[in-house]
Amino acid sequence: MVEGEQAARDAVRASDAERGLVVERLARAMEHGRLSAVEYDDRVAAAYAATTRGELSHLTKDLPGHLW
Repeated sequence: MVEGEQAARDAVRASDAERGLVVERLARAMEHGRLSAVEYDDRVAAAYAATTRGELSHLTKDLPGHLW
């Protein structure tokens, strides 16, 4: 994917459903010992405050994809 295309996709406003999916992923990450309770709480708060898809993707980019 071209960098400009990714930036355009990251700028799209996030939906409530997308926020919910990220929170589910974060919960799985915590259950698997990948996040502490504090990290989970911080990221969940950030997910609910996120306005774009890019902000949401930032919250899970350091977690392994097999969790979802």
